[in-house]
Amino acid sequence: MKYAILVGDGMSDYPLTELNNKTPLEVAKIPNINEMVKKGMIGLVKTVPRGMKPASDIANLSILGYDPKAYYTGRGPLEAANIGVELGENEVAFRCNLVTVNNDIMADYSAGHISDKEAEAIIECLNEKLGSESLKFYHGKSYRNLLVIKAKSAHDVDDLIKTSCTPPHDIASQNISKSLPKGSSAAVLNRLMEESRAVLEKHEINKVRLDLHENPANMIWLWGQGTNPNMPTFKGIFGIEGAVISAVDLVNGIGKIAGLEVVTVPGATGYYDTNYQGKGDYAVKVLKRKDFVFVHVEAPDEAGHNGDLRAKITAIENFDKFVVGAVWDFLKNTEDFRMLVLSDHATPVAVRTHVSDPAPFVMAGTNVAHNGFDIFSEANAALSKLKFRSGAALTGNLIKKF
Repeated sequence: MKYAILVGDGMSDYPLTELNNKTPLEVAKIPNINEMVKKGMIGLVKTVPRGMKPASDIANLSILGYDPKAYYTGRGPLEAANIGVELGENEVAFRCNLVTVNNDIMADYSAGHISDKEAEAIIECLNEKLGSESLKFYHGKSYRNLLVIKAKSAHDVDDLIKTSCTPPHDIASQNISKSLPKGSSAAVLNRLMEESRAVLEKHEINKVRLDLHENPANMIWLWGQGTNPNMPTFKGIFGIEGAVISAVDLVNGIGKIAGLEVVTVPGATGYYDTNYQGKGDYAVKVLKRKDFVFVHVEAPDEAGHNGDLRAKITAIENFDKFVVGAVWDFLKNTEDFRMLVLSDHATPVAVRTHVSDPAPFVMAGTNVAHNGFDIFSEANAALSKLKFRSGAALTGNLIKKF
């Protein structure tokens, strides 16, 4: 039996007046996903447990079969795992965004989606100017980087973990003052973030970016902190081996910790310009040699955060054409398979951040009965009687039930 889970991050949305009260998903041309609907079943899944934030790490952890309330320790450790940073005793990993702040306004949570090469040079500079035996910066991808803090004691670790930190994409175009870290370790983090401004404003890369009218990486933003998670392997839960395909460190980090192979696709960027066709092609290659593949596409989520309606529609269409299409064409000619396509959470363009609404999904394949719908949409998924309380329950149904 072959299994595939394909995630269009942040793909679901709310009806928009400029789309005649339709959602981007309803307007987008998605013939492959709709073909799955006509042969399978659609419904809703609660990927984010009650009381937890609707973050991509929590949602994708859930979809991969893990209870976030039991295993989630923070985004930082997941990304650390992917880039090979091993956290030691009393070490806490923070997500460290390179951001653009203008007059204390969060102008850009990604510093203009700064290039890997530029970001790597800036992280090196931060280590030289601000790093120490207890503070070390690590380059990840583009604006997505890490800071590891070695605390003096377990009590200090708890203080760092309990400090309230806000994701920068949640405060786009807002004043940062109300969203700075709060709690017993907040002073340390706020001082470090403020010191980064003095360092980065003078950096040659930012001078060049300003000359080119590009957003400078003039501040770091710390959030998503945590310690090493202790998780069983995917094979231990479901009895099969597989691979993860994503351009995002947090998803690849979950894959590594889960014992799944992490497949790197040339040209996969985690943005609008990602190599959609490459992801689809590599997914098919994985399925020819393994039983399971998990493919994650970040672009719809980025468009939602940017409030970019047209880009979101285009991203959904590219996801359908090149990723879903490639895997569906391969699997539907396979004797035994099950395939799941879903949004991990909604990132509405009108809200520009994640919301915790249940996510629509479609499942098709061997012994999956059609449940009466022909079109994949948030509205149809809500009309379906098929509801799952968690991503883990949905994936367990996909792999174990039939």
